[in-house]
Amino acid sequence: MTTKRGLITDSFKVVKKARRGGKRERKPSPPPPQNECDGELLPEEQLQKLRQFDLDWRFGPCTGISRLQRWERARLHGLNPPEDIRELLQTNTRPEYNHSLWSEYPF
Repeated sequence: MTTKRGLITDSFKVVKKARRGGKRERKPSPPPPQNECDGELLPEEQLQKLRQFDLDWRFGPCTGISRLQRWERARLHGLNPPEDIRELLQTNTRPEYNHSLWSEYPF
C-alpha cells in the first residue's frame, strides 16, 4: 500500500499579493561628483594626499614636527620628497594642512 504524496500547493491555496501603488517613477540619477575643480584637487583629496605623505616612512618620522619641516628635512637628506606636497603646504596655511596626522595624539 503506497500513499501518493502530493505537492504542498495541493494542501494550501496559492495567493498572490497585489502590488500597492502601481509602478514607481524613476528619478534621474544625480551627476557623478567632480574630482577636480579648475585643475586642482578638492580639499578632501588634498588632505588625503598629505595623510599618505605622513604614512610614507621613506621620508623619516613625522612626530613632533610640521609637514613642511619634514618635507624640508627629507630634501636635505636627499630622499626626494614629492614636489606637489611642498606646493600644497605652502599654498594652504590652515592647521589641518600644516600638522601631521599624528599631531592629535599625545605622546
